[in-house]
Amino acid sequence: MFAAHTRRFFTAATAATGRHTPAHLHRCLATNSNSYVGFIGLGNMGASMALNLKAAGHKMCVYDVNSDVLKKFEEGGATIAASPAEVAAVSRVVVTMLPSSPHVREVTLKGVFSTALANSLFIDASTIDPATSRDLASTAEVEKACMMVDAPVSGGVVAAANATLTFMVGGPHEGYTDAKPYLETMGKNVVHCGPAGNGQVVKICNNLLLAISMIGTSEAMALGVRLGMDPKVLAGVLATSTGRCWSVDTYNPVPGVQEGVPSSRDYKGGFASKLMRKDLGLAMDAANSVGQTTPLGAVAHQLYSLISQHGHADLDFSSVFRYISSKKD
Repeated sequence: MFAAHTRRFFTAATAATGRHTPAHLHRCLATNSNSYVGFIGLGNMGASMALNLKAAGHKMCVYDVNSDVLKKFEEGGATIAASPAEVAAVSRVVVTMLPSSPHVREVTLKGVFSTALANSLFIDASTIDPATSRDLASTAEVEKACMMVDAPVSGGVVAAANATLTFMVGGPHEGYTDAKPYLETMGKNVVHCGPAGNGQVVKICNNLLLAISMIGTSEAMALGVRLGMDPKVLAGVLATSTGRCWSVDTYNPVPGVQEGVPSSRDYKGGFASKLMRKDLGLAMDAANSVGQTTPLGAVAHQLYSLISQHGHADLDFSSVFRYISSKKD
C-alpha cells in the first residue's frame, strides 16, 4: 500500500517539477506540506530524536530494521516505509542515525540516493569517519542535486529524550542554515564546525575525550569505594572539585549514585560499549592518517575492545566501571 503511494507521489513530483530542474524545487523545506520528514535508524538515540520531530508537528515517514519499533511509531501516527528508498521518495528532509560508516554508505548509496528528490536535504546524525561524510556529501551534490550535512550528536540517551542534544554540523553554510530548524527541534546546541566532514572530526575528538574521562572516573570511583568511601559522597565531592567532568556529575558509572542513567539500570540502554570501541577506532584511524600520537586514546581503545569481548559489548559504555571494579592486582 505504502509502496504504491510512494510511486504515485514520486511520479507526480517528478512530472510536476522536473527531476533535474532545481529552480522548480527551491528548498522551501519547512513549509512543504506535500512531503514528509524522513527518519532512518530508530535505535536508542534515533527513536527519541524522531519522536521529538513528530512532537513538533512534522509529518514523519520512518524506517528501521526493527519491526517492533516500527509498530510503535505506526501506532503513534507515523507513516512506515518498507525501505530507505521509500523514505527518500516522499521526504524533502531525511535524517539518518545509523551505527557505522558501512551502514551509512549502504543506506545512502543503495537506498536514499536511488529515489532522492532534487534539492532534498540529508542530515546524517551518525558517527562515522570524516572521509565517508565528505564522499557522500559530494555525491549528493554532484549526482543528485541535493545537499547533505554531517551532524553527529553529543549528550547521550537522556539528552536525546529531552531534546537537549548538541549537534556538530559539517557542510556548507546553506546546508547548516537549512538543517538548523530541524536540529533545534532535537537539541539545544547546534554548532557549524565548517565544511563537510568537520562535524565528524569534532565528534570523534569528543568521544576520544569522553572515553578517557569515563575510564578515569571509573578508576577513581572504584578506588574510593574500595578504600571505604560512600560512592554518593565521593561523586558529590568530585563534582565540585577539579576532577569534575560529565562522567562524574551527569553520567556517573557507579550504580545507585544517580537516577535515570544506565549505571542505575544494570547498564542497559544508553551508548553501547561496542559503539564506543567503534568511535575510538575511528579516532585512532584519523590520528594515524595525520601522524598524531594519542597514547591515552590507544589505551582506551584497547580497554573498550577488551570489555566488548567479555560480555560488555551491548552494555552502556559506563559499564567499564563494572569491569575495573571487579579486578584486583
